[in-house]
Amino acid sequence: MTTTTPTAEAHRFGWIIDQPYLLLSLTSLFWAGNAIVGRFIAGHFPPVTLSFLRWSVAFLIVIPFAWRHLVADRMMIRRHIKLLVAVSVIGISTFNTLQYTSLQYTSALNVLLLQSVGPLFVAVWALIILGVRLTLMQAVGVFASMIGVAVIILHGNVAELAAIELNYGDLLFLGAMAAFGLFTVLSQKRPAIHGLSFLAFTFGCGAVFLVPLLVWELSVRTPPAFDLINVSAVAYVSIFPSIVAYLCYNRGVRMIGANRAAPFFHLIPVFGSAMAILFLGEQPHLYHAVGYALVIIGVVAAARKQKAAAA
Repeated sequence: MTTTTPTAEAHRFGWIIDQPYLLLSLTSLFWAGNAIVGRFIAGHFPPVTLSFLRWSVAFLIVIPFAWRHLVADRMMIRRHIKLLVAVSVIGISTFNTLQYTSLQYTSALNVLLLQSVGPLFVAVWALIILGVRLTLMQAVGVFASMIGVAVIILHGNVAELAAIELNYGDLLFLGAMAAFGLFTVLSQKRPAIHGLSFLAFTFGCGAVFLVPLLVWELSVRTPPAFDLINVSAVAYVSIFPSIVAYLCYNRGVRMIGANRAAPFFHLIPVFGSAMAILFLGEQPHLYHAVGYALVIIGVVAAARKQKAAAA
């Protein structure tokens, strides 16, 4: 095992490493950008190709920093190889391929709505695998933040629900959320290895398991063009929603647990709509304020540590 202590890590990376709420909020910010970029380039990249490039590039960036930790952790990794491979295939290969595939068939509105059920998948897997139940306050917080998400996405008009049509892409996205919920819970059972070791292994292993699908996809689909837009998109999704976000997410979940971390999913549409207001000229409305308030109240309520229950 690596001998790096939490104190040493805190000294190296600053106070942010011990701020789980901030880490999980940053994760949601970068994943909001991933949804926007993924939808924007859905017609430019076949989904498996985009997923493979994302994790391959992320692995190549991380490996120089992670190598010494991987060497130190090699015996622990070998001892828990089955779990680590399962986590990699579920959370890296499966989740992202389903996510990018779904974005080719469904709308951003549907994706944001369906993403709000992410904490429920985490709760189900946590109960099945860890025997951990949602506390009453966590359930109330998840429900409140889900209402906030709906208020933002539906522009405060419940009648908009009647106009939403579910399709094949929505089923794929629900599958993606189920996979990510399982990844979140299984990652709590990971061995005591360095965070960079875990990141590098999951990125590299996840990319390797995509190779057979990649070969098939490139035989039936046109490869993406090598241009500035596509290169920039791959660079963004490889660095921010991958390396930075997964470092923050893995650390946050490890610190406060899966059920308390999961409601931070609901900050993704908050950040997404805020980006639209700041960068795309969308006008702020009262429903934005109401939705933001409900999401924040719900997330804070669900993420608070309960003295009488395990998180």
